[in-house]
Amino acid sequence: MELKAFILSFAGLKQGKHQFKYEVDNTFFENFEFEEFNSSSIVIDAQLDKRNTIMDLLLKATGSVNVNCDVTNEPFDLAVDTSMDLVIKFGDAFNDDNEELLILSHGDYEFNISQYVYEMLVLSMPQKRVHPGVEDGSLESDVLDKLEELSVSSPEENSNKEIDPRWEALKKLKTDNNL
Repeated sequence: MELKAFILSFAGLKQGKHQFKYEVDNTFFENFEFEEFNSSSIVIDAQLDKRNTIMDLLLKATGSVNVNCDVTNEPFDLAVDTSMDLVIKFGDAFNDDNEELLILSHGDYEFNISQYVYEMLVLSMPQKRVHPGVEDGSLESDVLDKLEELSVSSPEENSNKEIDPRWEALKKLKTDNNL
């Protein structure tokens, strides 16, 4: 998918609201050298509200991306449902320093929204991606079994076990010093 499809040409549009629709898959992310998704299927709904001196662009994304779980490395579909609002003004020079405000030169008649779509989607991903089966306990995985085997037991579990007398002596020293 070429990023040319994401060029919004607003010069010939009448004032008012205009709808655009884009479909995003992994080829879109490859243009940005982003390869964290196994696959993706996302629909972008863009609404451009054109007025005399200002425009408002609302981007909404819905769909899913297939990612690997950070705990088990099992692939799963992660839902995508995010939006972004961008105000577009005209000025002496192009300026996109502010993430919510885009300033276009007075002579511009189009702009590319692909960078905004990319940032909106990537930033909407959770930092830690956990398979839903891990959270509800329904996922059967060798990795989870091994993690359970190697996990540190809780203090309640430790109280039921017989404690080495040498540790008891050390604990006594620790409490004696706090007096």
